[in-house]
This record gives sequence, structure tokens and C-alpha cells, in this order.
Amino acid sequence: MEAEIDELSRGVYRRADAPETAHADLPAVCGRAPRAVVCGESAPALHELIDDIPAAVHIAVPRGTRRPTISYPPTVMAQYAAKTFDLGIERFEATPRETIPMYNAARSVVDAMRHRSRLGETLALSALGRHLRRNGRGGLANYSTSHTSWTLSPSSAPP
Repeated sequence: MEAEIDELSRGVYRRADAPETAHADLPAVCGRAPRAVVCGESAPALHELIDDIPAAVHIAVPRGTRRPTISYPPTVMAQYAAKTFDLGIERFEATPRETIPMYNAARSVVDAMRHRSRLGETLALSALGRHLRRNGRGGLANYSTSHTSWTLSPSSAPP
């Protein structure tokens, strides 16, 4: 007799007959951390702003809240200021009929530039360049003014 449910992570299950997905790790992590939002390297990858495949799911939780312990799937956790945490959150359909919170493309680019020393200069500039080619400066200024550590200027845009 086959199992009727599959365990994605401790305490997070999925029907065994659910359609296959390339993003099964996302609902597993977000199920364990309900306040978390997909960010970091994961968000630009899901927006197809970078070609990298993240080795871990990157999530953010509001600063001052408990950081959940997740041993599997591999997870990188960040804490974002409560004042700006909710800016730019949208829903991403990780599996059919199952969405998870993720930062939108513009917020993802600004965050990548803010955290480029941790995520990598190449990743940040790749995300910025691809976003600018697709959308121009649309939306970037809204988030860069909320994050005073980085503002969009002609010198920061890749050629």
C-alpha cells in the first residue's frame, strides 16, 4: 500500500498524488515559518532575474520575532526591519493551488543591491541589469528611498 501523504519537512505534509513541482521546498519552508517571506537569492531566481539556482531557500522574518529552526530543506534566514518588512510582498504559486509570500521583482533587486556583499556583486548586478532591461527604472525608486543604504543612480546601473 502506497503512502497517501509525503512529508516535505518536519510537520509539513503534501498529498502523494499532488502534481510534481520544481518548487516543493518553498511551501515546506513557508509552512514551518508562517511569517517568513521569500527573499535573498531565492526571490530574484523565481522572478528569473538571475540564472543561478539557489542551494537553499532564502527567507526573511521581521526583526524582533522568533527565528524558526529549519533543518531541512536548507534555509538561509535574514531579519528585516519591521518598518520595511511588508513592502513589496506578493504571492507566488509554488505548487498548483498553493501560494507563498515573496518580495516582488523591484524589491528583490533593491535588496540584492543592499546585500551585495553577502549575496555577491555579480548576482546583484545581474538582477539589476535584467530588471532594468525589462522594466526600466519602474518601481525601483519606491524601494530604494525606503532603504536609505542604497539609491538608484546612473552610476549604479550596469551598462
